Amino acid sequence: MNLQDLSIFKNQCLINGQWSSHSELIDVRNPADGKILTQVPYMDGIETRLAINAANHALSSWKSLTAYKRAEILMKWHDLVVARANDLATIMTLEQGKPLNEAKGEVLYAASYIKWFAEEARRAYGEIIPSEDNTKKIHVTKEPIGVCAAITPWNFPAAMITRKVAPALAAGCTIVVKPAMETPLTAFALLGLAQDAGVPDGVINVLTGDAKKIGAEMTSNPIVRKLSFTGSTSVGAKLMADCAPSIKKLSLELGGNAPFIVFDDANLELAASELIKSKFRNAGQTCVCANRIYIQKGVYKQFSEVFLEKVKQLKVGNGLEAGTNIGPLIDQKAVRKVRQHIEDALCKGASILIGGEPHSNSDNWFPPTVLLNANQTMQCANEETFGPLAPLICFDTIDAAIQMANSTEFGLAAYMFSENHRTIEKVSSRLEVGMVGVNTGIISTAVAPFGGVKSSGIGREGARAGLDEYLEIKYVCYGMGLS
Repeated sequence: MNLQDLSIFKNQCLINGQWSSHSELIDVRNPADGKILTQVPYMDGIETRLAINAANHALSSWKSLTAYKRAEILMKWHDLVVARANDLATIMTLEQGKPLNEAKGEVLYAASYIKWFAEEARRAYGEIIPSEDNTKKIHVTKEPIGVCAAITPWNFPAAMITRKVAPALAAGCTIVVKPAMETPLTAFALLGLAQDAGVPDGVINVLTGDAKKIGAEMTSNPIVRKLSFTGSTSVGAKLMADCAPSIKKLSLELGGNAPFIVFDDANLELAASELIKSKFRNAGQTCVCANRIYIQKGVYKQFSEVFLEKVKQLKVGNGLEAGTNIGPLIDQKAVRKVRQHIEDALCKGASILIGGEPHSNSDNWFPPTVLLNANQTMQCANEETFGPLAPLICFDTIDAAIQMANSTEFGLAAYMFSENHRTIEKVSSRLEVGMVGVNTGIISTAVAPFGGVKSSGIGREGARAGLDEYLEIKYVCYGMGLS
């Protein structure tokens, strides 16, 4: 793997501080060429229960540490991640496919969550509330919720872990993590560094294997008091139902169908550049990427020309090769979905401006594709493509753009481009989403609350709200007696 520090590479699960294997193994493949990188354990509910018990055993001592001590350990973890950023990025590119520079950017982005929550650990403030009379004092405190479980996706194998693990540890919780089977190596390496930073045995546990059996144990085990999941809405709904009997606290970051709206008065050069970032980052495999591109009638032709010139400059190839902008899709299922959306759009009147056919390099590569004359009836406007497909849809009025943007069950992110402050205020306030990017295509940051509404989930990650997801509020009423 051409790593500077070979010790960072791990292919075993971490349970109660021990790296453990299993009699059953599963291949981890490079999506760029299909070659096997290594094998990892295929564990099930039995090992999950052991990990949960280990987390429960470690809970008392971990939450008893001062917030300052937990913050100190988190900062050591942050420093190790930054120091090993190149190796972590190499591992990520090999198992996930994204370009190396983009992978390193994700590693540093992931590290920013560790640093943020290390700082927030010391700010989990309670409050004293004035009583209605002099016979009582009201104190409110925040306490760790307990043992947590996290299920993370393959598209951001580092950031999706630190957004969950860092606040859990900062709050004083312990956690069991199940990373995606496509990208377990980044998780193992990242959490191995947490162990090196001084996180005690059992505080973090990570295992790979049977998703149904592991998920079933996480949702049914009464020891687990909180579940955080990033993935599809259908799976999130199933996990939510399975957690209901034990009334677990939930954070669900689910599907998206982000509108990207360009108004007549927008800076078209800026809008096109930001659309490139939003749409084609990670080959379009992001939950907040632009999925439906709405262009106002007066600039539709001009914008499509500006955008086309920028798309032509993108290089598709192996993520380890210099200059690559778009790596392979994660697997053939992802390729088939992109092709299906293109074929459906063509049948309903769209035309291809650029792209449209799988790249010759490999079965999993697909070039950036732009569709003209797309409309609301097409699958690409109603389903999350999760690939490098940009359908350009024309609209007339501001109200029409808002109506089309909101005509979806999802509400994660939206983007709009305008130089008119009244338009910005009107549209951003009426968009039914959890996050809005105004004249920018990149909105994710550790300091802001990340999450959606409607079928895009519940709860927030990042910011102060991200720490609150792992805390319970306790109210203590002190009787002062009669004076």
